[in-house]
Amino acid sequence: MKTAQRQKKWIGQALARKEDDRLLSGKGSFTDDLSVPGMVHACIVRSPHAHARIRGIHAAAAPGVLAVLTGKDALADGLKPIPFRPISPNPHEVPLKGAFPPFPVLTADTVRFVGEAVAVVVAETRGQARDAAERVEVDYEPLDTVSETCVDIEVGDAAAVAAAFAGAAHVVRFETQLNRVTGMPMEPRATLAAYEQGRYTVQTTSAWVQRHRADLAVVLGVPEDAIRVVTRDLGGSYGTRNNFYPEYALAAWAAKRVGRPVKCLLDRHECFLSDDHSRDLAVQAELALDRDGRFLAFRTDNTSNLGAYAISTVPLSKGIGVSTSVYHLPAVAARGRAVLSNTTPTSSYRAAGRPEVMYVIERLIDLAARRHGFDRLQIRRRNLVPSSAMPYRNPFGLVYDSGDYVAVQERAARAADWAGFEKRRAAASTRGRYRGIGIANYIELNTGAPREEARVTVHPEGRIDLVLGTLSSGQGHETAFAQFLADCFSVDPWQVRLLAGDSDVAKLGGGTHSGRSMRMGAAVMRGAADRAIEAGRTVAAERLEAAAADIEFVAGRFTVKGTDRSLGLFEVGVLTGVYDESTSLPSFAYGCAVCEVEVDPETGVVQVVAHTNVDDCGRAINPLILHGQAHGGMAAGIGQALLELCAYDDSGQLQSATLMDYALPRAADLPMFATEISEIPSTTHPLGLRGGGEGGTTPALGAVANAIADALAPLGVEHVELPATPERVWRALSRAR
Repeated sequence: MKTAQRQKKWIGQALARKEDDRLLSGKGSFTDDLSVPGMVHACIVRSPHAHARIRGIHAAAAPGVLAVLTGKDALADGLKPIPFRPISPNPHEVPLKGAFPPFPVLTADTVRFVGEAVAVVVAETRGQARDAAERVEVDYEPLDTVSETCVDIEVGDAAAVAAAFAGAAHVVRFETQLNRVTGMPMEPRATLAAYEQGRYTVQTTSAWVQRHRADLAVVLGVPEDAIRVVTRDLGGSYGTRNNFYPEYALAAWAAKRVGRPVKCLLDRHECFLSDDHSRDLAVQAELALDRDGRFLAFRTDNTSNLGAYAISTVPLSKGIGVSTSVYHLPAVAARGRAVLSNTTPTSSYRAAGRPEVMYVIERLIDLAARRHGFDRLQIRRRNLVPSSAMPYRNPFGLVYDSGDYVAVQERAARAADWAGFEKRRAAASTRGRYRGIGIANYIELNTGAPREEARVTVHPEGRIDLVLGTLSSGQGHETAFAQFLADCFSVDPWQVRLLAGDSDVAKLGGGTHSGRSMRMGAAVMRGAADRAIEAGRTVAAERLEAAAADIEFVAGRFTVKGTDRSLGLFEVGVLTGVYDESTSLPSFAYGCAVCEVEVDPETGVVQVVAHTNVDDCGRAINPLILHGQAHGGMAAGIGQALLELCAYDDSGQLQSATLMDYALPRAADLPMFATEISEIPSTTHPLGLRGGGEGGTTPALGAVANAIADALAPLGVEHVELPATPERVWRALSRAR
């Protein structure tokens, strides 16, 4: 059957994910599954204070303990701070500069957030390590929590904006605090490190083995080739596994110190305290309009809370760059600030920085429509960048390559039956519920690490091995990449094997983030396949006694043009193709979301009853996987809009550090999603691809918030801050009453 299918085009086919058979039957291999002879265990002693000076550390003898290592030991052994590496400063992003303090893997003098590592206990068993860690006495001198601005930039044309606002018929202002969230991967962070013959092997929950190899080399003070980083199956990321964590280095350092492999497994509470958080953006924004509802100017002041150490400024930078979204705005001015505070560091999380700014402009548009009598769909359509204006340079200098924003909005409204909504609102009213509908457009700025490499090897036994630097955190790479390469060689996807997640095998690559995996991967896969085919053409010419120029590769065979003499792909021997490419060109995925909610006025509970997304990815390699990614993104966005919050008190204590306190969306909280895919090829990508994984998340905050405001508008409630928990909604209703 597979042989008969070889002529079939695999790109665009909704193939079921082949990795699911393994993962769903318990045959996956995760870091915590690993166990090696002689392995011992490490447990981290963490600060209970948000800000304190360490005056001393005392560790009593305990059963099974091999070592108790402190920050002073780390300094004595020459461990360096974690390098601050914002993902490749990109010429197509708003530049940010600042002064950032070093992030020690083990602090020696001062702790700066609750959960920061102050000591490492190594023992024969995990239980012994944990018991001993609880007995470590640390003498702290508590200090006041503080904040400090480390980035402050202004971009745009402030004078033009001021003039536009002065002459505007309408001005709408919006101020908000975007709630801090965390990624909550299914698998808590884990590391197994060994040191043998002068080389470290670190097996860990990494979404970017090449970067973590480089960072480890800096921290440990060794050459990169002295380190191997391996990740097998990755139990989730959402961006939180892209960055370096102290445990990666601490486990490796401890393994060298005790002369045995060291495993460090965090529990869920530790992950809440020390996994990167995200969002946490304070915004003050204004929109100026003329009498007909056309946008005249936009200004925004965005303040990003980086936490105790700077991990990434990407959310702030990218957010400012696309803060006008898919709308034409003649004049803009933006201020961007980043502050350090005594909280867990924040970093990039799914669609880093874009959901926040899309939420802001979409709320401004809805507020303008309600306050000044404009139809919510028409005011958007009037201001959307038309397809005839492509390529379009936005006010911050970003060039949107292609797209039809008007068509996607209309398609989303039609798919969600916007026209029939009032009947559904009336029906809900008879049940004592307030029903609302909201819409939000969005655009993505996908850049990320600029370099990727693919290595393709064709084996005579009928298998093609693909080595790629990017790594799956659940996106279906084993299937989608195989589909793409199967098309290149006219073979079956089942004949392609993906090899990734080992820095000794995939030596170059940029990990998985910013919608780059297929966008970057496809370009280098195509290049590597072409080189392998060219090598095969040379071999086939010799064996078929023809000139290489007369050999064509069609339908999986090397054929002498105009004859029936040919050799199959797997008959010419081992073929290899390697292709390495660097590009900083961004892609601009875009789309539209429509959300429908019902609100119970007695309890304040918001139920999402329908959620529709139309997303343009340029070209769909596997539509089924894209729909699945949209579903996951929608769940993440709805979760942030209604439930999730990393809440701190005034002393810097995290109040939501367990799953009893941090609310995640469950299946019962979500509707059956409706998703559609638009495919207008990107003109800046050789294969027309855009990113395809962020769209469910990016517009969700705005769509949900607008739907809630629409539901409560008859009661005089104009806005509910996110997360729109039952308590917040109930209080808003009580104030209105």
